[in-house]
Amino acid sequence: MTDTADKTPQRSELGRITLSVLFIGGLIAGSLWVLRPFLAAFVWATMIVVATWPLLRRAERACGGRRAPAVTVMSLGLLAILIVPLGVAINAILAHTDELVALVERLPSLQLPVAPEWLHKVPLAGERLQATWNQLASEGMADLILQAQPYFRAAGAWLAQQAGGFAMVLLQFVLVVILSAVLYSGGESWAAWIRRFGRKLADEQGDRMVVLAGGAIRGVALGVVVTALVQSALGGIGLAIAGVPFAAVLTAIMFALCIAQLGPILVLLAATAWAFYSLGAGWGTFLLVWSLVVGLMDNVLRPLLIKRGADLPLLLIFAGVIGGLLAFGIVGIFVGPVLLAVAYTLLDDWVGADSPGRAEAPPTADA
Repeated sequence: MTDTADKTPQRSELGRITLSVLFIGGLIAGSLWVLRPFLAAFVWATMIVVATWPLLRRAERACGGRRAPAVTVMSLGLLAILIVPLGVAINAILAHTDELVALVERLPSLQLPVAPEWLHKVPLAGERLQATWNQLASEGMADLILQAQPYFRAAGAWLAQQAGGFAMVLLQFVLVVILSAVLYSGGESWAAWIRRFGRKLADEQGDRMVVLAGGAIRGVALGVVVTALVQSALGGIGLAIAGVPFAAVLTAIMFALCIAQLGPILVLLAATAWAFYSLGAGWGTFLLVWSLVVGLMDNVLRPLLIKRGADLPLLLIFAGVIGGLLAFGIVGIFVGPVLLAVAYTLLDDWVGADSPGRAEAPPTADA
């Protein structure tokens, strides 16, 4: 009788715990399902606010310590990031509509010049590039355009399908700005809540993970965004100096490609080919050298900036940026390094928890 009486409370407790876990899990799943349309915007807003929080504090000091004007300035700045490049691009396209139509009509009759002499001296692929160039020059653009027509039609159909998606992207961006303003307004209380949550999960180590995640976000934002700004600005300056048309539009495209980790080299090489054809070998060579310098500078500048913002292994951050981009899209540029940084630190702490080297310094050769 005693054994049966002891087992009954245990079964009751087990049932209560099981039902509690199921209820809490169902509540979390239902909440995420309801918030699903807003999750992407909320993640973006969180990344933006964490990365730009020092700028908000500077704006707050400039506004006499008042938070509301600083939040307004930051929100207007986020809107300007979308509105200004889009307005410049639309204005440039409208201003050069006649030139675009004339260029399209002139494409079939265009004739490439003979490949420059230095092209065959390019290591590894020089002879093949020269042969391909001369083949295009001899055949003319008409055959090439005829072969590319199916791809043009497919691209046009894809753009038509994405027209509705563009409106949704604009709506999503406005939602990101609104959520960012909310997070800016109560940033300290949000941060304190997240740190308390981290301490509930893993005591001081959980709190350190939250701080580490914030540092990783700021480091990646500093490296990725600043590098994209520098590369696109220098690329646009080179295009303007050479006299390439639509330099402002091409600069905006280069910035988007840099943010997506594709780099400005595709746009710059296309502009270089146009410069060789339309402006001659001098400007074409200048733009080619400029393109190589601008296109390769991210290999030096980005790691230095990321290392300055987050004290983590560069290989880990690079893998997080590229892997996060492939796994989660653009927002993965920030999510990937954060996940890898937290996992790496937890694993490193666990492996070295009982290591004597953590307690005292290793003996030197003299000892």
